[in-house]
Amino acid sequence: MSAVSLVPLIDLRGAGTSLTPQRAGLLQALDAHGSISAAARAVGMSYKGAWDAIAALNGFVSEPLVSAETGGSGGGGARLTDMGRRVLAFHQALTALQRRMLAGQGEPASASDLDELLKRLGNLMLRTSARNQYEGTVQAIQRGAVNSEVIIDLGGDDRLVAIITNRSVDDLGLREGGSAIALVKSSFVTLGVPGARTSARNALAGTVLSCREGAVNAEVELQLSCGRRLVATVTNESVKELGIREGASLLALVKASHVILAVAV
Repeated sequence: MSAVSLVPLIDLRGAGTSLTPQRAGLLQALDAHGSISAAARAVGMSYKGAWDAIAALNGFVSEPLVSAETGGSGGGGARLTDMGRRVLAFHQALTALQRRMLAGQGEPASASDLDELLKRLGNLMLRTSARNQYEGTVQAIQRGAVNSEVIIDLGGDDRLVAIITNRSVDDLGLREGGSAIALVKSSFVTLGVPGARTSARNALAGTVLSCREGAVNAEVELQLSCGRRLVATVTNESVKELGIREGASLLALVKASHVILAVAV
């Protein structure tokens, strides 16, 4: 008798609707394509079916998961909100956890593997005022006399370096290979052009997705090479000086002392 492959199906329920694997796939495609029509095609769903699913999911929790703009035959633009990315990441982490637990072939899931996944789930439930929140893996810890340099791997080629006290490293239980979440306020992000010389320890390359100007400041959203998104708050004057526009390539500069680290408790 051949081995049976068990496939995990996570179905999160809330507010009279549910986040099924198919809907999670739709959200993931939407985050990649920035268009409801393109996301619907990617997952084999009708445009109306995708719209109906998104409308239902926007009442899933206390905040909308998708921000959409109508745009005629092209379907308009759409993007996941911060809450949408967190809920999607939560669904993906639960799926990964269940897949490990159901693994029937090859190397079985160890207790440490499951503990690490559970810790990652806890990280996703953190609520903070920081606009940029990145769950990642501690790549290295370099201790000094008072402070430590902690490198967080965000995936792809992107890393974030944080400078925190040795006591904080110990209190948080940080270790190489462990899970942590890096927090960066949007006002702590400086934007520059590629090749710019800077003293900032972190220089993340990205592409401008949107630039929304207010009375004094502008909110600029970048797509990083690792697939994550980063929001920076800069002055309108900086927008003009840098020629910030959709599709432009920029560097997001962050001092290591401005990166806050957190873990689930």
